[in-house]
Amino acid sequence: MSGKIAFRMQLLPGRAEEYKRRHDAIWQELVALLQGAGIRDYSIHLDDVSGMLFAVLWRADDHRMDALPANPVMQRWWAHMADLMQVNEDGSPVVVALPTVFHLP
Repeated sequence: MSGKIAFRMQLLPGRAEEYKRRHDAIWQELVALLQGAGIRDYSIHLDDVSGMLFAVLWRADDHRMDALPANPVMQRWWAHMADLMQVNEDGSPVVVALPTVFHLP
């Protein structure tokens, strides 16, 4: 079994190209960390007009996503991305959960 979650984040104006470039060169240690935490099929979509990022991921029922913020690799990635998007005081991206209102299986 697994669960799907969706959320949004906000890019800063004019930063979309750099955001994509950095994700195209995602660190393999970060990929391993996310997969090790039970995350699968993770995609991020951009609304070019608003700069809003929409993310969807699937996670295992026994996922360990709650441990990610304390991991040094995750913290380094957040620092690497902080100049591109809205972030919290701890450097994590500002994330707003998006409830599912429709699903066609």
